[in-house]
Amino acid sequence: MHTDSSPAIQQVVIDLGERSYPIFIGAGLLGDPATYEDLPASNTALIVSNDTVAPLYAQLLQRALQCHYSRVLQVALPDGEVHKDWPTLQLIFDALLANGCDRKTVLFALGGGVVGDMTGFAAACYMRGVPFVQVPTTLLAQVDSSVGGKTAINHPLGKNMVGAFYQPERVICDLDVLQSLPLRELSAGLAEIIKYGPIADMAFLDWIEANIEALLAREPAALAHAIQRSCEIKAAVVGQDERETGLRAILNFGHTFGHAIESGLGYGQWLHGEGVGCGMVMAARLSQRLGLIDKAFVDRLRTLVLRAGLPVVGPRLSAADNAGRYLELMRVDKKAEAGEVRFVVIDGPGRAAVRGAPDALVREVIEACCSA
Repeated sequence: MHTDSSPAIQQVVIDLGERSYPIFIGAGLLGDPATYEDLPASNTALIVSNDTVAPLYAQLLQRALQCHYSRVLQVALPDGEVHKDWPTLQLIFDALLANGCDRKTVLFALGGGVVGDMTGFAAACYMRGVPFVQVPTTLLAQVDSSVGGKTAINHPLGKNMVGAFYQPERVICDLDVLQSLPLRELSAGLAEIIKYGPIADMAFLDWIEANIEALLAREPAALAHAIQRSCEIKAAVVGQDERETGLRAILNFGHTFGHAIESGLGYGQWLHGEGVGCGMVMAARLSQRLGLIDKAFVDRLRTLVLRAGLPVVGPRLSAADNAGRYLELMRVDKKAEAGEVRFVVIDGPGRAAVRGAPDALVREVIEACCSA
């Protein structure tokens, strides 16, 4: 629970006019009934979680919500990226319909990015839209996937290809839940924090380099600052380009390569943050080959990704034509246009741009960055 040594509760606002909403960051938030005041009125709330997180936190959340709702239901999905699909999505609709939930029912996404994405997509679809609240329990979800209203499920041919833009009512980032996070998941979240430096804020990159050990040690003050700054940067970008028609695409730094790794290996073999970490190194190498940054910057980023406990060498996705397989997977990426792969590149330190690159150059980068 909240102690005197805990950082004060911070608030970051996503400014989208009448659909604006706050992100709360602090300790002891999840189980505090006050956290959930002033949400849309309803008789019923549905907690959507998974079979890993639910045993840890669902009862705590349920007790807090019972102060505001006469009926608090739960559904636990199977855990893992491999279950981010139609059959699992249907479990949420089954729970809503079987319990006679109306269009005022409020959904609460209690879990990591998969639970958040699926709950948001279900909320966007059920009765053409019901309110939902993000209660992310992983570092990656707190700094990235719970913020900004992107919701989706995966398709066998591509990651996050079926979804909707649908904003939550509120995001609750409780620092305490990060203490139970496996180290591999913590590192995966650090990838999305590191991402914000090269694309938007070099001072933040300096800070991450100086504080990476504190973050790995889960020091609350370090985590609070990292989450707050990450959310501030994402909020600024989303506020200008909610539906990713332009600027918001820079938030996908490392993701074009990373999604190819995830899809190519099979969902769940590498965590999303692991794919992004390695993907950032590959995207930085591509930026260097395009003459946008120097080798020293690539080495600096690679070292930081490595210090965060993340992979920096890409896997081989094909014994016959590895680079060809990467390109094939990247052509179904949402940023691809008319079959041309679009990459988020570092356009000088602290700036990003989205642009194409010749296949031959991309092939060289992939081969240089992948294991022999």
